[in-house]
Amino acid sequence: MKHSTPIAGLALVGAAALLLTGCAGGPSESAPTTASGAANEPTPRIAVTYDGGIAVLDADTLEQVGDLPIEGFTRVNPAGDGRHVFVTVPAGFQLLDTGAWTADGKSYAEAPVLGDVVWKGEKAGHVVVHGDKTVLFADGTGDFSSFDTAALLTSGGKLPATQDFTSEAAHHGVAIELTSGEVISTLGDEEGRTGARVLDAAGAETARFEQCPAIHGEAAAADEVVVFGCQDGAITYKDGQFTKITAPDPFGRIGNIFTTDDSAIALGDYRDDQDAEGYLLQSFVVIDTAANTMKKVDLPDGVGYTFRDLGRGANGEFVILGTDGALHIFDETGASLATHPVIGAWEGPAEWQDPHPALKIQNGVAYVSEPSANELHAVDLRTGEITATATLPGTPNELAVVTG
Repeated sequence: MKHSTPIAGLALVGAAALLLTGCAGGPSESAPTTASGAANEPTPRIAVTYDGGIAVLDADTLEQVGDLPIEGFTRVNPAGDGRHVFVTVPAGFQLLDTGAWTADGKSYAEAPVLGDVVWKGEKAGHVVVHGDKTVLFADGTGDFSSFDTAALLTSGGKLPATQDFTSEAAHHGVAIELTSGEVISTLGDEEGRTGARVLDAAGAETARFEQCPAIHGEAAAADEVVVFGCQDGAITYKDGQFTKITAPDPFGRIGNIFTTDDSAIALGDYRDDQDAEGYLLQSFVVIDTAANTMKKVDLPDGVGYTFRDLGRGANGEFVILGTDGALHIFDETGASLATHPVIGAWEGPAEWQDPHPALKIQNGVAYVSEPSANELHAVDLRTGEITATATLPGTPNELAVVTG
């Protein structure tokens, strides 16, 4: 279950940076620019998985620019460089080059290319981008690797040099590298997950916290405070110290967290009924990572959402796609700001992998999938206007947006 903070696109510098995957030596003078024709604007693209393939769309117009066949259930995560997407396959992570990037003040857009597996990992799981580092995690072994995100742009379709780590035991985990060189990774085994540890730049453990049952999700808020969810609240890490934030209910599981770089406030999904069936949630939490406090906020009666249906707007607002088909927007205190109808009402999935409406946000635009209609919509969050709609080659499942 993937969660992420907004990722800024990276511009390439110098001619050598143009020797990229799928470029056959780099763009020519006649290479296409952005849809608007402005050479200095980025060309964002969006990858949409469906059973049997990945559709790649222009994120501004939702025009389809590629349709790449792939077998089985796949997940997609932005690599952090503004161009590539990691595709989770049985052998590990496969690299999708969306074909859009910015260099020397010009934006280029070429046909997407689905490359080889670049990182072999048993039960490949989370991809975490923070600062200038990307970390890949394998649940089947607990192995994880970190690399310089920008180096992916000039690696010729291969994975750049990595720093490799091993967990104490295999588990469904995650890791994040801070700008200090510290790495925070989860602790657990096949029986369950318990907490997190911190490794310094040399790989030596410097801190450990084991009172975060079912730890899941990670995000970095302002001042590089890292927050993880637990089944009884959350934990934060700052300046060598972990702090526990207790949930407002005896059972209060947080599995996914959404932050911005300039705010101490985090948005967390929230389940307060341990025995509830299905994947729908009816509440969320506001986590203050500076004050180490947490507040529960309920959605309107009868409205639920899943882990795929949360995001942060351009001004840090909370955005949740509800089962009533509307985008519910809240400020950082949890106060309601607006409700924008977008799609038809929907029901929760029988299994989390099943197609159901998903939400991704980039530059003030919400991308909302509608599996029942095989469509994807672009919504201006300021007005609620649907600015574009695409009919997809299959039933949409997961989404990933790159900035170009």
